[in-house]
Amino acid sequence: MSSKPHLETLDLEPAGPADASVIWMHGLGADANDFYGLAPQLGLPGELRVRFVFPNAPRIPVTVNGGLIMRAWYDVYGFDARDQDEKRIRQSAGWIDELVAREADRGVPARRVVLAGFSQGGAMALFGGLRHPQALAGLMCLSAYLPLPDALAAEASAANRAVPIFQAHGTADPMVSAELGRASRDLLAAAGYAVDYREYPMAHEVCFEEVRDIGDWLTGVLA
Repeated sequence: MSSKPHLETLDLEPAGPADASVIWMHGLGADANDFYGLAPQLGLPGELRVRFVFPNAPRIPVTVNGGLIMRAWYDVYGFDARDQDEKRIRQSAGWIDELVAREADRGVPARRVVLAGFSQGGAMALFGGLRHPQALAGLMCLSAYLPLPDALAAEASAANRAVPIFQAHGTADPMVSAELGRASRDLLAAAGYAVDYREYPMAHEVCFEEVRDIGDWLTGVLA
């Protein structure tokens, strides 16, 4: 049995024993409740007994928001590629690994676990998932990007070289530009990853068409 994970979670259980799990990380300043109400809207087939796990990031001061304390997976110093909080990115990835291990303790092996997230949470899903030592069912990155991209080649897990990746972005996103999303897609493609990349006419948000596509993609990787 694994030790208690660092992160508190809000869990949404299926009608029967879970045979798959989606660990879904929220964005900067949000919390575990942010996507809790979205799960029933995904239209997953009843025979897929999916547990949704929504973790809370720790509360930390965020530099670009004037040091305001809020839930964040890592600090944001600025908007230059060099301004990345590597220490907290790696710490959060380790805590997400603990949640994958807890799912194994609860009867859902890593190969039946999807790491998902929005904005900072999507960045963590990509960063942690590509490095996870066991093969995962899939990675879902919404309105986000790949942190510390220069480190991927040396750190990528061989077990997840073929992991399905769903990446979605709004063409009018003022917070995380579509160009940043596309650059991450291109980097992943150049590294040999298969990315299902979608764009939608929206800002830093989630739209109905995207929710439908997420449901279809999850059904495909978990069926």
